[in-house]
Amino acid sequence: MEEHVGRLWHRLITRAAGRRHPEAAVGLEELGRIAAILFRALGGDGGLEVKPAAALRHGARRGILARVAGSGDKAELAWRDDTVLALPGAVDLFPERSLNRDLYLWLIALAAARSDEADWFRASQAAALQVFQRFPGMAARYRRLVEPAIGLRPALRSLPFDEMAREEAIRAALRQPGSIAELPPANRPPWPVPLWLHPQPPAAPAAGAVGKEGGGEGGGSRRKGDGKRRQAERVEMPDNKNPFLLFFRAESVLSWAEYVKVNRATEEDDGEGAERAADDLEVMSVAQDGQTTASSVRFDLDLPSAAVDDIPLGDGILLPEWHYKKQALLPDHCRVQPMAARNAPPCDLPPELAKTARRLRSQFQALAPARVWVKGQHDGAEPDLDACVNLMAERAAGIPAADRGLYRDHRARDRDLACLLLADLSLSTDAHISDRQRVIDVIRDSLFLFSEALSATGDRFGLYGFSSLKRHQVRFHAIKGFGEDYGAEVRGRIAAVKPGYYTRMGAAVRHASGLLARQPAGRRLLLILTDGKPNDLDHYEGRYGLEDTRMALLEARKAGLHPFCVTIDEKAGGYLPHLFGPGGYVVIRNPAELPRELPALYAQLTR
Repeated sequence: MEEHVGRLWHRLITRAAGRRHPEAAVGLEELGRIAAILFRALGGDGGLEVKPAAALRHGARRGILARVAGSGDKAELAWRDDTVLALPGAVDLFPERSLNRDLYLWLIALAAARSDEADWFRASQAAALQVFQRFPGMAARYRRLVEPAIGLRPALRSLPFDEMAREEAIRAALRQPGSIAELPPANRPPWPVPLWLHPQPPAAPAAGAVGKEGGGEGGGSRRKGDGKRRQAERVEMPDNKNPFLLFFRAESVLSWAEYVKVNRATEEDDGEGAERAADDLEVMSVAQDGQTTASSVRFDLDLPSAAVDDIPLGDGILLPEWHYKKQALLPDHCRVQPMAARNAPPCDLPPELAKTARRLRSQFQALAPARVWVKGQHDGAEPDLDACVNLMAERAAGIPAADRGLYRDHRARDRDLACLLLADLSLSTDAHISDRQRVIDVIRDSLFLFSEALSATGDRFGLYGFSSLKRHQVRFHAIKGFGEDYGAEVRGRIAAVKPGYYTRMGAAVRHASGLLARQPAGRRLLLILTDGKPNDLDHYEGRYGLEDTRMALLEARKAGLHPFCVTIDEKAGGYLPHLFGPGGYVVIRNPAELPRELPALYAQLTR
């Protein structure tokens, strides 16, 4: 009974203190790709990834009901840094859905604006004025939001004198951006301003110090998180080795969330407790203890032994890498190591793919080069009757006859194209998409059917795969060269592909571009097959990896190549437009359909 009454009281006081409208809420997921596309269309940095912002403590004065209910102490505010555009996960401030959606669109436009002002108060007003000047249509949307937003702010008479003066300045700046130059000081922070960006956005922890098995790509499950960007700091690992401290203290029962030991690569539980704890923490402290489950079994997990690893071909190839902060290519920064499968005996096509392969071969034979009649030739197999009739008609009419060919010839027409398929073989492809299939199994079947289809057209094509372990070990697997015929040996190499390490995509794209650029073809297609964004164990993560890959793709286009990406990453819409452009990629929503979709996509691209 006591618990029931407590729940009723909590529900009552929370509802009384709350000023939200969940029935009119608009979520960031509802906007989908609109948020990222609009941000880039308004001039925002194309390399930023749109993510939901975590609720952060604001420290402003709250009303008596909010203090009793223990609510209203956090707010989700929009902010931007070098890698992320963080927007509220949901907006339910206003009773009308149209206003909540307008707030999203206004925040996106505001984040796309640039201001040299360091002061938050002046910078927010300057950004609003810039939006009005560049996009006059946003002014009407802003005017619809101002008064409802001011109505949500604390009543002036409930504030002390110093906070009242500051609140009046904020309201005046909201109604007329640029009218107030200075924000009066006060003892406490101001109430959050949802029409402006966060005054003190979270600072990302310093890069580095992730264990060898703690990178961004782990095998096993493909568990999805909430994607929120939280504030974090790096700290030293508590050793808990003081002999004068008890192993267990009763008062620590309720504070277990302050220290949760997580092994990123081997943790198989649902993690719900840790996620709830993360939502309650203002700042998450991240430490590394240097211990992993595998460390007690093997001392070095970098590379397999030479006896079982694939065969390296040569000493490797040095290639540059783009450093986006320095805006410069780092010469000879990466080593691409060509590899050949050690154990890849020739084999036949898997029986379960035979029926689909026969259908694809019959369809793609229609794309094979055919013999056609070429008219208007000065020499050929037979007279061109149309040209002869036109010539006689012009002579009869007294028109001077132009010099023209009067023969036609039967010639073979060449498609004159070459395709290089570059497959991502990183460790993330070891993840399961069903009870019977992994991502790597789907990629393997795709390579089989892709090869069967292209062998029927006679098009020149090459198959390669890549993975990486930092910049000195970018593994580039040769599956089929352009000069090889597709047969049992190539099928054996396809059957031997296996998940590797990480995804240093820029170096792999540069090396693949060099191979494709040497092909004598009028059109050269670089087809990239991947399941995630570029990443590696070192600083090749987030914005750095994206910008290096983007620069490698720009270099490929300058060389006359046509890059195109096929991905099964559901979140690819947040970063692939920046890499490949709006029409340079396709997302396969059902990974199991990839083997059948890939040949059909190739037919559309080369039509």
